[in-house]
Amino acid sequence: MANEKTSNSKAIIAEKLGAVLGTSYMLQVKTQNFHWNVTGPSFGQLHILFETQYSEIQAAVDEIAERIRALDAVSPGSFADFGKLSEIKDAPSKPPADKVMIKMLADDNAALSKLCTDVGTFADDAGDTATGDLMNGRIAAHDKAAWMLRAHLQ
Repeated sequence: MANEKTSNSKAIIAEKLGAVLGTSYMLQVKTQNFHWNVTGPSFGQLHILFETQYSEIQAAVDEIAERIRALDAVSPGSFADFGKLSEIKDAPSKPPADKVMIKMLADDNAALSKLCTDVGTFADDAGDTATGDLMNGRIAAHDKAAWMLRAHLQ
């Protein structure tokens, strides 16, 4: 019976990680989009900040996908999948003003931090400390990113 429970927990955790993966991928692409399209007096600073943040997320996306595979599940990997799984919206077609970009990314990082908290708690409760640890790292990264972005709005 314990084997069935463990197997079931692994499948549920992998499914929840799919939402983290889709949301992370959406945030990576959105941040990179804003990196390319930011304008205004803070261009230089924001261009570098956005690049630092999307690069960090890009590395995390690989870790998350590999964790899903380690749980014996298939990792989502298409734009269609990521769009369905993401809990944040894609970037608008027309780039918004720099302050709007910053606010959107700060809010998106906060939302992803909350999602990672929920998934990490579930994983820890199920005895999957590896996923819990991965989510703790993601929480710290997204909290820091949100803070750095919000600092530009003050």
